[in-house]
Amino acid sequence: MSNTISVQDLTKYYGDFLAVDHINFEVHRGEVFGFLGPNGAGKTTTQRMLTTLLEPTAGRIIINGHDLAHDAYPVKRQMGLVPEESNAYTELTAWDNLMFTARIYRVGRDERAQRARELLETFGLWEKRDVKVENFSKGMRRRLSIAMAIIHRPALLFLDEPTPGLDAQSARAIRDLIRHLNAEGTTIFLTTHQIEEANQLCDRVAIINHGQLAAVDTPERLKQSFQRVQSVEVTLEPDGGAHGEPLSALSGVTTAVKMGDKWRLYTGDPSALLSRVMDYARSHELRVVSLSTLGPSLEDVFLEITGQKVGRVRHETQKRAPRRRGMGGRR
Repeated sequence: MSNTISVQDLTKYYGDFLAVDHINFEVHRGEVFGFLGPNGAGKTTTQRMLTTLLEPTAGRIIINGHDLAHDAYPVKRQMGLVPEESNAYTELTAWDNLMFTARIYRVGRDERAQRARELLETFGLWEKRDVKVENFSKGMRRRLSIAMAIIHRPALLFLDEPTPGLDAQSARAIRDLIRHLNAEGTTIFLTTHQIEEANQLCDRVAIINHGQLAAVDTPERLKQSFQRVQSVEVTLEPDGGAHGEPLSALSGVTTAVKMGDKWRLYTGDPSALLSRVMDYARSHELRVVSLSTLGPSLEDVFLEITGQKVGRVRHETQKRAPRRRGMGGRR
């Protein structure tokens, strides 16, 4: 399988602080590759190095056979970038934004008009082509940003947090667009902290934490490797929400998390725990409304890898010793 991106020992210091720590990974041609991590983990820094917006301190980036440090121009012509915040000019219309972007990428005059119409129709913006972007909703601006990024038909598309802040319908539309672009052969590098989004869209994911790659694999294989975060989910009546403490004390339960009207009991042995939950319900004359076993979710894996407790917000910060003295910042 050929690679679109090959990252070798990639490193970035901000001043004296090690933000990205000698990471290595590959992105296969034609896949959707998710890059996950908590805030401050090094996601944005890594993507900026991959898109030539930031110079690495050390390491190599090879994109479509070109070394980014020495041969960046042909790479830029082959990539598109959708930043987290819309990069459309609000004082211009949707049509004028696409024409401007097409000229930057040197798309021919006849082709640019045809391509702009095609994209606006595909993205549901054709009727709004002469409306200034300042009058667009956030979802419409996001769709226009994607159209601008692919008007030159890039082989590689970088998407930075494509759906946060969007309503459910707009987020679904963006995900459908990502699937459509990938089906047409575009390799997609998706930076996100939304675990379920990565689970739905990505062929493989990399999890970065404190500047270091903690895992690179398919979502399903990552789940299979963390069977210790299996769970039993139960809904009890009456007063279902009042049983967290005794349920968490059952043998085999590592963590109990309230999920709406349900309790999720994490365990390494779900089958044994099922009988204990039923015994508890019978002894307290409770009705079992629902009872099911769940395998690890990608969110569970993410929390486990990044050292956070399942179902809880982590407030303390783990610190990794920098390799140089002094202080700095990272993103």
